[in-house]
Amino acid sequence: MQAQVSRNKPLTNTYSDFTKFWENVTAIAGSYWYPTKPGERAFSEVIRAWGMLILLILLIIALVGVNVSTNFLYRYLVDIIITGKDISKFFDTVLIYSIALIVVTVLVGFSKFVRKQIALDWYQWLNSHILSKYLRERAYYKINFKSDIDNPDQRLSQEIEPITSNALTFSATFLEKILEITAFIIIIWSISQEVAIILFIYTVIGNAIAVYLTQELNKINQEELQSKADYNYCLTHVRTHAESIAFFRGEKPESNIIGKRFNHLIKNTKRKINWEINQDIFNRGYQAVIEIFPFLILGPLYFRNELGFGEISQASLAAYLFANSLADLINEFGSSGRFSIYVERLSEFSSALEQVAKQPENVSTIKTIEENHLSFENVTLQTPNYEQVIVKDLSLSIQPGEGLLIVGPSGRGKSSLLRAIAGLWYAGTGRLIRPPLEEVLFLPQRPYIILGTLREQLLYPNTNRQMTDAQLKEVLQQVNLQNILNRVDGFDTEVPWENILSLGEQQRLAFARLLVTHPSFTILDEATSALDLTNEGNLYQQLQETKTTFISVGHRESLFDYHQWVLELTEDSSWQLVTVQNYRNQRTITHISPENNHITVDKIINNELQSQSERLIQKAPDEGLSHKQMSELSFYAIKTIRSKASKGETIAARDGFTYRYDKDPHVLKWIRI
Repeated sequence: MQAQVSRNKPLTNTYSDFTKFWENVTAIAGSYWYPTKPGERAFSEVIRAWGMLILLILLIIALVGVNVSTNFLYRYLVDIIITGKDISKFFDTVLIYSIALIVVTVLVGFSKFVRKQIALDWYQWLNSHILSKYLRERAYYKINFKSDIDNPDQRLSQEIEPITSNALTFSATFLEKILEITAFIIIIWSISQEVAIILFIYTVIGNAIAVYLTQELNKINQEELQSKADYNYCLTHVRTHAESIAFFRGEKPESNIIGKRFNHLIKNTKRKINWEINQDIFNRGYQAVIEIFPFLILGPLYFRNELGFGEISQASLAAYLFANSLADLINEFGSSGRFSIYVERLSEFSSALEQVAKQPENVSTIKTIEENHLSFENVTLQTPNYEQVIVKDLSLSIQPGEGLLIVGPSGRGKSSLLRAIAGLWYAGTGRLIRPPLEEVLFLPQRPYIILGTLREQLLYPNTNRQMTDAQLKEVLQQVNLQNILNRVDGFDTEVPWENILSLGEQQRLAFARLLVTHPSFTILDEATSALDLTNEGNLYQQLQETKTTFISVGHRESLFDYHQWVLELTEDSSWQLVTVQNYRNQRTITHISPENNHITVDKIINNELQSQSERLIQKAPDEGLSHKQMSELSFYAIKTIRSKASKGETIAARDGFTYRYDKDPHVLKWIRI
């Protein structure tokens, strides 16, 4: 829908818009040109920037000065040709005129070089400045929860460079053209005050019309920028989710979505073309009137011998250059609309990054304390917007080397607890005691695959760690990824890993990072969901061998074999912490209540289990128990029973007794301690 334009826009609104624009410019440029905070910029860099800016101003002044001089040389040259007819003066003047033009050419080229160099230096600093804000205090994560900040990647990659280049271009052009307009209007005034006054009034009226056209074009530019960002995002979305779209055969709906956004982009572009045509026609007509106007006024004066031909030529040339300078200035004001949009969006983005990086005030937050263990003390965790309670009054402590499995219905906040440990979510009350995050390794369900080589994938996040190829091959062997080297040319090959590795291979790669870094604490958020039970068991057994303290989120029954404790979250935000054995016992007791008959299944099961357990209990002191019998008495899988037997670990069975495995060749049984 076409934007509605208010023709009688209040002056106060225009002033407030300019004030807001200037505040945005100051916020972006202030730290570069006039740093006030310690450590923002080195003093030598500030001096260099100001030195180059002063040099640019001097070059512009020199350029305008030489241009004005050539105007007088032009008049003198015409007088010599028409009236003097002095051949020696003619060639001398032409030589001087040629030298002046060469100087103008050199000044134009050098001033553009200095201007672009200043813009490049500013762009490098501004990009680093905004990027540091983006990566500070995990602002890149928190900014995603602000719905009014769209396409942060585009704001970083495509909207910073135009600010610096447009700012320097507009400022340099504005200074140059204002000086030229002033100089040429003075020249015309010296020849004819009447022409200068009429030209000045005409300029004011013309600029007022140009400002109106520019304001409407600015609105269209802003909409075009937004529609381009939306179109780029939907194309990136298709590339990111290409496999899912292919499985669903979703080409047609995706094409409709892309087409809808592209049509919106085309609609805005057509509006822009229509307004640009009006602006171009106005600019050219406005310039043409200025060019022909001096002849209409000064021509009769020449015919009455009141002015010389040289003066007429100088005035017409001055008017022509005046018109060109004015046209360039109007064009810069037109393009400044896009510049103001970029400034507004970047200032908004920068302010949002600063806001999300700050610790919230006047709201309750979970207090985090760094110590060498992990515990929750009366922690009530809420969503970042404080609208939903995830868990109430959670208190637990995990001993070194133990494993905690978090279970519960989907959407009940199991992963949210992990975000709280990582410091991503802190809305709520209570105390969270955790080790420094440098000692914690997080393994999400979909591992993060960096842009880099295989070596960097394995060493991430400490990519500066030194490991030999032989050591890395051994790690790949441990996670059953040794065949990956057959698909790439060594550890230093960079390929699109997300396209090459399946999700299961990516999860094993994440475990390989664990074996490389040897963290004291490990957090696993369904980190084996794409693996078969054999690979899962292999990885968890190696995890246990590292003696790390770990917390897992998952739904698989097989995960109980690798943890000592279970934290269950319920729908009403309550929780319970039990041993794996007790949790298994609870899950075995299941009540089935049909409409008319009440069949207590747990009673039947318990009777069977009780009689079976009684036989095993009576047998244990005399004969000992086999792995299978121990599995029945403890509910551990046989594979786990064998693993514990080989490691010499004890098992607490359901009868309340503890058993150990006697490795005597004549015994080889589980014996009650």
